[in-house]
Amino acid sequence: MLIDSHCHLDYYKPEELPDVLARAAAAGVGEMVTIGTRWQQSLDMRFLAESLPNVWSTVGIHPHNVAELPVFTAEQLAAETQHPKVIGIGESGLDYFYDKAPREVQQASFRQHIRAARLADLPLAIHARDADADIAAILQDEWDSGGPFLFLLHCFSSTRALAEAALRLGGYCSLSGILTFPKSQDNRDIARDIPPDRLLVETDSPYLAPAPYRGKRNEPAHVAHTAAVLAQLHGMEPAAMADLTTANFRRLFRKAA
Repeated sequence: MLIDSHCHLDYYKPEELPDVLARAAAAGVGEMVTIGTRWQQSLDMRFLAESLPNVWSTVGIHPHNVAELPVFTAEQLAAETQHPKVIGIGESGLDYFYDKAPREVQQASFRQHIRAARLADLPLAIHARDADADIAAILQDEWDSGGPFLFLLHCFSSTRALAEAALRLGGYCSLSGILTFPKSQDNRDIARDIPPDRLLVETDSPYLAPAPYRGKRNEPAHVAHTAAVLAQLHGMEPAAMADLTTANFRRLFRKAA
């Protein structure tokens, strides 16, 4: 069984969801995590997950959206994880490519999400785009000042330096359809060198559809294509990679075990 560790089910129309979930099941995707990107949307995702037995959720504010409201505190974020279907924090992080929120606000929010992950003892899904040095520095500073926390670099397409910094702190890397793109050899080279026990797979759907669906809307079923490429890179059969990434998911997202 495969698990799509990061998708956005709220981007599909309610009437579409049964077919999306059926195609996922047919592709061997047994579970998925629908991700929080805004405060109210995160709360709504809890109720969606409640209604679907194979769906989990997270609570968090995407760096694009952190200027819309005052930065939420770690305590506020962690309190929402009491819901049984909320298994993680995020997504949070830094995005200096679009810069939709001031960088200092992004950084303040990121630190609160890290602290929430520590308080709740749940993993943080990290968004990193054109901000690798600051991501690595904040992770290390929060680790040194506050102690360990669980996290993964979601949709990993960053530098080897960030991957290595995350791995040193016990982090995981989740690979997306980017891994299958013809021009993503650097991404494949890094993914090949990530220890097998730190690998997850995701779609980030409806974005980043893997080959052979490039340019079309992505969905959880397509995580199988990313997992197949990852298996090839690690010299494994696809079924073995499915078992491996599912075991890694259970270890990281302990509430979903």
